[in-house]
Amino acid sequence: MATGPPERATEAPHVANPMIEAIDVTKSFGDVTALNGVSVAVPEGSIHGLLGHNGAGKTTLVHILSTLLEPTSGTARIGGLDVSADAQEVRRRIGLTGQFASVDEQLSGRENLTLIARLLGASRRQALARADELLELFELTEAAKRPASTYSGGMRRRLDIGASLVGSPQVIFLDEPTTGLDPNSRIAVWEVIERLAKDGVSVLLTTQYLEEADRLCERITLLSKGSVVAEGTPAELKAAVGQRMVTVTLTAESEVPAALRALTGAGFRATAAQDSSAAVGVPVAASADLAAVVRTLNEAHTEIAELGFTEPTLDDVYLRLTHESAGTPVPA
Repeated sequence: MATGPPERATEAPHVANPMIEAIDVTKSFGDVTALNGVSVAVPEGSIHGLLGHNGAGKTTLVHILSTLLEPTSGTARIGGLDVSADAQEVRRRIGLTGQFASVDEQLSGRENLTLIARLLGASRRQALARADELLELFELTEAAKRPASTYSGGMRRRLDIGASLVGSPQVIFLDEPTTGLDPNSRIAVWEVIERLAKDGVSVLLTTQYLEEADRLCERITLLSKGSVVAEGTPAELKAAVGQRMVTVTLTAESEVPAALRALTGAGFRATAAQDSSAAVGVPVAASADLAAVVRTLNEAHTEIAELGFTEPTLDDVYLRLTHESAGTPVPA
């Protein structure tokens, strides 16, 4: 009943009218190739993750898409506009938050946002209104008049993201936005990112946190050494590298042979635990097969003491695929 893992995709799927699009983008710095034929497509109101180790090419791709770097070859577009030919218009439509907060710590939160709005051409009244709107959105109203130097790391990061939204961009690039934050601050930033997508903003998020990608991203592109090694939803990526597993602990070790015969007869590839315990492992294709495993054992009159269900994580995906791409064995 178990099925083999599907083939993993290494090309971006077709997306009609994507807000963020990279097609076969390459970037070289002298003899070093930072990106090698990378393709990504992100629809409106979607959160797309770029996952990879340091030096994988995540930030380089973000810098190309945000007009900070020119691609060596390939095409990059934002809302249909070429990032090289239409760079000025692209900049009006995007926001960028880098790996480190860039707010002026001597100014208050409100002053930081007002200054940016004024630089973007807003009147003083418009700038103050936009600043107050963003302070409320990011739950910083009570700290609005305090210098940013007094903010916690999470507050400063939320202010930094707010600063990138002053111009009401259609697209925002978040380059490792929660690096160095404590768990509570990280969750607060996640909630901000989720609200952005609900409001129709297209988000390209780079991260090394697998939990972050799993929670936030509708699709993930996994980069290794400048190349795409996998692309898909978190569920698709997990299915591509591993199998869901049901672990059944029986009431007595003597029941294991009967359980194995029953499960094998029902089409499962069951195996006894290697530690000579009363446990049996059963790979399954879907969580719904859990009921079939239990039913088969009940019909065989074997008594279940404990039942467990596990599935691959993005940790498994990351380790397996990045090591495969590098031609090195996966750590045990």
